[in-house]
Amino acid sequence: MMGNRCGRRAGLLAAGLLSLGLAVLAAGSAVAQSLQTGMVPDAFPPLPGGRFGDVRVDVRPLLARSAGLEAAALHADLTEALRRTFRDRIGGPGPILVVRITALSLREYVGSSSRSFGGGMQNDYLEGEALLVDRRGAVLGRHTQLTATPSSFGGAWYEPGSERRRVAAIAEIYAQWLRRDLPLN
Repeated sequence: MMGNRCGRRAGLLAAGLLSLGLAVLAAGSAVAQSLQTGMVPDAFPPLPGGRFGDVRVDVRPLLARSAGLEAAALHADLTEALRRTFRDRIGGPGPILVVRITALSLREYVGSSSRSFGGGMQNDYLEGEALLVDRRGAVLGRHTQLTATPSSFGGAWYEPGSERRRVAAIAEIYAQWLRRDLPLN
């Protein structure tokens, strides 16, 4: 019994050291990137003048992975959600907010979840980055974001249009979190 406990502790220690090593490597990579580009990764400066010139959504990374219908729906929903969420911050000569979506994952939803140890809820995920782009196309700032929502947000899984509602729900939540997290003055 004692040997089994020591083995588990050694395994946890090894996993912790591996995680620390990976974090150090990632930090070194981020510093190297910032030295090359002159911009700190995931840095988003305060919005000059407090307004975006426009808001745009880029789903080309999803299209490159053959997510055509979902990408088109997400483009429409996220564009609408961003324009609604940032309506008081759009217009004028300011830089453009470009939201580039890199991943959309809609889990197979069967209408149940387990909250017991080892189980979990089924979530949908939307990952991307907000880019602050000037009129010449230079990236002034970047903010990465991952949003997770329960798959049940689209309503009952057996109702027609459930997956479409899930895309709309995660787009709305992504836009709201982005508004909350960006330094807008």
